[in-house]
Amino acid sequence: MQTMHPTLLVGPGDWDPRQIPREDYDDRLAAVWRDHDNAGGAIVYGNSRDHAALFYLTHFTPKLEAAIALIPRRGEPQMLIGGGPNMLPAAKPLTFISTLAPLRDAPKSAADWARGLVAGTSLVLIGGDAMPLDLRQTLDQALGTRLEDGDALLQARMMRKSAREVKMLREACLTLDAAVVALRAAAQKNKSVTDCILVAEHAALQRGAQDVRSLFSLDGGRSLRPFDIPIAQRSEPFQAYLAVRHGGYWADAFVHITAQDDELGRKAAKILRAMVAEAKAGLSVRHLYQIADASRGGLWLHPLADRVFGSSIGLSLDERPLLAADSHATLEPGVVYSLRTGLIDDAGAGAVVSAMVLVTDSGPQVLWPVDGSP
Repeated sequence: MQTMHPTLLVGPGDWDPRQIPREDYDDRLAAVWRDHDNAGGAIVYGNSRDHAALFYLTHFTPKLEAAIALIPRRGEPQMLIGGGPNMLPAAKPLTFISTLAPLRDAPKSAADWARGLVAGTSLVLIGGDAMPLDLRQTLDQALGTRLEDGDALLQARMMRKSAREVKMLREACLTLDAAVVALRAAAQKNKSVTDCILVAEHAALQRGAQDVRSLFSLDGGRSLRPFDIPIAQRSEPFQAYLAVRHGGYWADAFVHITAQDDELGRKAAKILRAMVAEAKAGLSVRHLYQIADASRGGLWLHPLADRVFGSSIGLSLDERPLLAADSHATLEPGVVYSLRTGLIDDAGAGAVVSAMVLVTDSGPQVLWPVDGSP
């Protein structure tokens, strides 16, 4: 799901080797070199909005300005940090990389670094699509060599989560759950939309969330909107979307709350349970859609859960491939999926519910809801 993005990322982001040790990052880089056997080094770009690959390989989160990691096949990497020399002390705890320098004149810095690599080798560029065009053009000119696109192969590896990553995702789900519990309590007390969202976000931040995103409905669940101005009105039913980032990993949920008889929500939840039960390795994504389509009865699938009804989730909220009705993909073991479904009734009311599921060779494991029962 796409939501409003904060201008400045302020949550905790220091590297803790007890959670993900340096050896794991070395293993991830070794996989990059296996995918690009002629590469002498990699240039990895990230900004505050798009930095999943940079974080995956270096643990660094660009909280305000962009950053570039220069990673040789042999030897120690270095990082170019936006914001000038005064930002270097604040950036140091965010990564295991010890050599930090200002991002200014990044193309020249990259060219100087590349001259020290093994002659005749290529360079891998990761995150190039997120680069500003002028930076990409000057980088190409300064390096004077062909840059291999490393995004597709790395993204395929990033989808499959290690045991440590699954542990981090479970922790993110606990933070998400704290936000959902707070949201439910506020909505059931008939608090205003503003108060409900703020209570939920505060609960997540208290538990150490690095980022919290939210959407909510003011039209009975038909559509969702961002929280941008205070809204004093109450919403019944209360349909919301919450996403939290904890330890670099995202967890998200669609939540439908009502004090009335929630027949629409129960029907949506029943469809979701059927989809989760079938979420096994090798299953066609199209089959998951067919389960929802065949179970909707005389109702309509919600626009937020019809043609696209989820994605892989981890260091990004919407890792590729998306779960889509016309997809040719199959579910893969070791991948965590955010899976949703929803309905619209004849009166135009809507309900959307979701679950986060780890697909394994032995079957699905529900990460959220944390009690394992979508």
